[in-house]
Amino acid sequence: MKIQIINGPNLNLLGKREPDKYGNVSFESYLDTLRRQFPDIKIEYYQSNVEGEIINKIHQVGFDYDGIILNAGGYTHTSVSIADAVSAVSAPVIEVHITNISAREGFRHNSIVGRYCTGSIIGLGLPGYRLAIEAMIESVKNSK
Repeated sequence: MKIQIINGPNLNLLGKREPDKYGNVSFESYLDTLRRQFPDIKIEYYQSNVEGEIINKIHQVGFDYDGIILNAGGYTHTSVSIADAVSAVSAPVIEVHITNISAREGFRHNSIVGRYCTGSIIGLGLPGYRLAIEAMIESVKNSK
């Protein structure tokens, strides 16, 4: 099984950025933990602050991978193009947000991307990525 994790803008600053909201662990460090927890799954990671690069990555893996876990960051609320990319690929996509977007500023309450995702995991911190992998495993098992 192959899963692609895609993180959007500013998520390269995890561990440094607002540790009270996002914690003090870098995503690369957490990724090592995920790979140890799921040794039989190929987990690829990609991060970009650029909308078009995120779209290109979704297109690149969206027909070959078993699933995509997407944290589009601020693009969640603004990017029709990322939403279109998610709706265009055959791989299931699970949306993840580290913070509870519903408890933040009003403009963050709406996820344009989420309506095209299989599901969303919001506000559970970095463990949301682990939960998304578990959900993806179940989804693939149930589809066979």
